[in-house]
Amino acid sequence: MATRLFEEKEHASSYQKYRFSPAQEIQDMIFSYLHEKLNKPYELAVDVGCGTGLSTKILSPHFKKVLGIDISKAQIEEAKNAVKLPNTIFRVSPAEEVPVDDASVDLLTACAAVHWFDIEKLLTEVDRILKPGGCLAFYTYTLNMELHYKYRSEQLTKLFLEVKDFLTNYQNEKMHHVQTEYKEIFDCIPYTDKLRIVDIVTKTRISVGDIIGFCQTLSAFRIYHRLEPENAKDYIKAIEKRFLDIMEVSSSETEVELWCKHVVLLASKPK
Repeated sequence: MATRLFEEKEHASSYQKYRFSPAQEIQDMIFSYLHEKLNKPYELAVDVGCGTGLSTKILSPHFKKVLGIDISKAQIEEAKNAVKLPNTIFRVSPAEEVPVDDASVDLLTACAAVHWFDIEKLLTEVDRILKPGGCLAFYTYTLNMELHYKYRSEQLTKLFLEVKDFLTNYQNEKMHHVQTEYKEIFDCIPYTDKLRIVDIVTKTRISVGDIIGFCQTLSAFRIYHRLEPENAKDYIKAIEKRFLDIMEVSSSETEVELWCKHVVLLASKPK
């Protein structure tokens, strides 16, 4: 059964503002793999668990049609408002029931989402809808992140890891897939032509305020906030102050460099 933790309208808005679009390095990896397996032109791509469309819009230049689906109505409404591309549509739908014909999809993607799904049912559905030679790309960033700022990098990273460790107290059990870098999901993929890449690190400039916003979009924080709303608000304010104190700055607009580790699974359906 899929897990539903991203339903609220306010959360969808925060998700759109603070979550990351797929890094160029990952985009290049996915499309390079696809180009090896299928000849152009490409007709249809599907992004499952698309959220607010951050991972859907990158598909648009490469395909005649793009479909983003998510089980959350709030996320889909946010996606429709944020992504205005003529070849891209969004629908409310579970990932395990993609509303497309058999053998019609060139590429199916899931960004920071596949761990929430019923993996067995999803992979059965993927096999139904992929063309022979069609590809899947399951990818996510992990919370093995480093923050770099002048000579304060070690202290900032230690604080971020402290937040990560604290939130594990509220973490859904399905997050273990991210912690184990999608190893079990990779093993479940039935195709022999498949890759698992776990050594991708991207570097991005990001403000302290955006880091705090990102932390508040995490599923574990959402559970914490639901259970203990006042404590959660106080906690995140205190964390922001500690970041600024370490950096010896007063503005949450001050930027740091975020080093983020990613995991990518790629596979191609036999022809």
